[in-house]
Amino acid sequence: MKRRKFIQAGALGFGGLGLLSSMQLHQFKDQFSEETDVTMPVLFVGHGNPMNAIEDNEFSQGWAATGKLLTVPKAILCVSAHWLTRGTRVCAVANPETIHDFGGFPQELFDVQYNAPGSPEFATTTQQLITKTKVELDNEWGLDHGCWSVLNKMFPAANIPVFQLSIDYYQQPQYHYELAQELKALRKKGVLIIGSGNIVHNLRLFTMQDVAFDWAIEFDTKIKELLEKGDHTPIINYKTLGKAAELSVPTNDHYLPLLYTIALQEKNESLRFFNDKTTAGSISMRSLIIG
Repeated sequence: MKRRKFIQAGALGFGGLGLLSSMQLHQFKDQFSEETDVTMPVLFVGHGNPMNAIEDNEFSQGWAATGKLLTVPKAILCVSAHWLTRGTRVCAVANPETIHDFGGFPQELFDVQYNAPGSPEFATTTQQLITKTKVELDNEWGLDHGCWSVLNKMFPAANIPVFQLSIDYYQQPQYHYELAQELKALRKKGVLIIGSGNIVHNLRLFTMQDVAFDWAIEFDTKIKELLEKGDHTPIINYKTLGKAAELSVPTNDHYLPLLYTIALQEKNESLRFFNDKTTAGSISMRSLIIG
């Protein structure tokens, strides 16, 4: 994977804030701390094959349609299956690069650039909100394909600031669920939070056919039923759900973003599904909106 390091512009690392007066700086910071009358929804998106970013198919069409239904956010926070770290990091880059973290795909996919601005300001707000663990500001990461492949269809103009929160892959699922609950205040600040992964994701049993294995359907359906009931405990403790869970989640990198989404659900808050299909034998594209 090729990753580029760069220095953020401006004397303070915030795109020229060093040129602002103290009053202007105070007003600038206020827009990231004040609450709005709108509580932004929360999404979990099954992103699947990176080719969905450039193909016109049922999944990319579902992302595009969903983007048109959403209130335009001040910023987007993405928790992607493809940024795994030791410890928790939040991307504070002013102009994040498009990371092509895959191989063996057509050049057309590598040519995609999703040139959305970052949000060092909201990154700092996020860092301050989380008390469960120390959060590092990261000045090297950009937007990986778990993030940009979806946003490329959902918000094609790339004019909304985007930043990512990493997944500490050395922690247990309950840890991630509890950490995610500390992000709730962002919803009132105009931030759209998106978890990007897949409920069922087993590449070792992947097939090029548009089919679904019985165990994949079983697990995806079980998680759907639990989500509809608002019963999060067995979703967190997915390993107790039997052989279908073992096959569907051989590693939980793609599953954990789901926990970041459902942890933000308030009591009696609505939930609805889209792209609710399992394909390639072992990939669930099921996506959901809360709120």
